[in-house]
Amino acid sequence: MDNGVFNATSVSSINHNARSDSLPDLRNLGVTVRVLLLGNGAGFAAALLQSRGLAEFAQQFADLAAVLEPVLLLSLVSLYALSKWLSRLPYAGGIAVILLLELVCTTLVQSTGVAMGEVPTLAGLVRAWLLCLLLTAFIIAYFFWRDRAFSPALADARLQALQARIRPHFLFNSINAVLSLMRRDPRRAETALEDLAELFRALMQDNRRLTTLADEVALCRQYLNLEQLRLGERLKIAWDVETLPGDALVPQLLLQPLVENAIYHGIEPDAAPGIVEIRISGDKDQVRIVLANPYHPEYQHRAGNRMALANIRERLALHFDVEANLSAEVVGEKFEIRIVLPYRKKE
Repeated sequence: MDNGVFNATSVSSINHNARSDSLPDLRNLGVTVRVLLLGNGAGFAAALLQSRGLAEFAQQFADLAAVLEPVLLLSLVSLYALSKWLSRLPYAGGIAVILLLELVCTTLVQSTGVAMGEVPTLAGLVRAWLLCLLLTAFIIAYFFWRDRAFSPALADARLQALQARIRPHFLFNSINAVLSLMRRDPRRAETALEDLAELFRALMQDNRRLTTLADEVALCRQYLNLEQLRLGERLKIAWDVETLPGDALVPQLLLQPLVENAIYHGIEPDAAPGIVEIRISGDKDQVRIVLANPYHPEYQHRAGNRMALANIRERLALHFDVEANLSAEVVGEKFEIRIVLPYRKKE
């Protein structure tokens, strides 16, 4: 595709498909840890500002923690329970419900006498409400600006960079392979063109959303069909997907770039046949993906593999925060990539 057309399409995607504001994933471990850190950090700062010495600071922080910790824990449990319902609300509506929920949690903690063992007064309750609203607004603002920092411009730039990693030689070789099939096997040539069209359709669409693992595997198979045309018997694929959680949500184009790198670094350097192994399994909490290819030490000076892995890591972090991870290592004569991500399904 002409670079000017591609760039225009990319800019159009960035301008017209910007992600709308949304609440963070309230069941995500990273979100929970950040809320605890921000809440306790605010308490630490407040105690520090009100203290004149170390002993006074310790007492001030202990007094604040007696109120803050129960409210934080009760809030996190409540938000976890309501997260699916909150995610369906408009952004402003979700914030309003969260603010109301925080007021209720603060009132419950105050009314039970948890705070320093004292009988709550109206003035004390109003002060606790104001502090609660300020802290909640601060945490909401943090997640709002954090989301803005990663999207749409930064996330788009990373995703577009990943899309551009489809190497030109793959397109040219695929077209030449299809041309060679036109007369002797027109049916197979037609199927190959359909696979090529489907692959580039996926590349050009908005890849910020999640797709099902079943669709991602189907797209990967179409890509491998095209690579099989040009590599023939040199490329062998070993699938292990008997326990594939097909409804699990994953970032679009998660597998294809990794498989492309496996072929580029593991199969193409050697004239002998090589095997790319793809194992995908899951349980009720996690999805595990393992991809292995032959390892050629003399061919690892290229930076492309490291770039692809870094890009996938960033995309996993954008979607799943700390709950997903990617690791890569050389195991014997194979290069293995392991991905673990949470099992999420469409509501």
